[in-house]
Amino acid sequence: MSKFQFPEAIRSRPVYATLVPRKSKHHLMVANAEGGEALLDLVKADAGLMADAHVIYIPGKTGEAYIEQLQKLQPAQVYVGPTYDAALPRLRLALKNAHMGLQLYLAGTEGLIGQVESEAMAAGIPVTAIQKEHRGSLARRMQCVHCKGITEDVLTDPFVCSHCGLNLFVRDHYSRRLAAFQGVCIDAEDPGNVPPAKELYT
Repeated sequence: MSKFQFPEAIRSRPVYATLVPRKSKHHLMVANAEGGEALLDLVKADAGLMADAHVIYIPGKTGEAYIEQLQKLQPAQVYVGPTYDAALPRLRLALKNAHMGLQLYLAGTEGLIGQVESEAMAAGIPVTAIQKEHRGSLARRMQCVHCKGITEDVLTDPFVCSHCGLNLFVRDHYSRRLAAFQGVCIDAEDPGNVPPAKELYT
């Protein structure tokens, strides 16, 4: 299992559960990396979901680990893409053409879950139709509050902004609109006084 129990934090921080089957004629499943494992577990609970399912999967560092198993489930549609950006046009089209009652299942990293949820809400999908399960990497998608640049896959606190080079403190404040956590300069009042970086959640 690649699950992680996140510590309690401020109210804006996303909360994840376990995907459960819901009755609907339309299911959109979006996952990356170990999120493929969550989809496999979901289908074990109700194999009938796949007859009406559109699966968008981005393997990432897991490579071929889950691709064949997902394809063997014979979803109505399946797309395996190299990156989120490559899958984005297909995701947007699926959301644009969504039918009433669509159930959206998201699984994998926080970065993927947040970005897809943001796209879904912009497309008018109700929050009650969106399920989220975290699997795999604990890396965060961070926005620098100073230059507004996004740094992907942040694993340490503090970290260096990939855009402006500031040393940023990793905060639990989360923006659903941006699908990113917020990073604030840690040495603004005392330049150069930066504590050693440590891994998140250690």
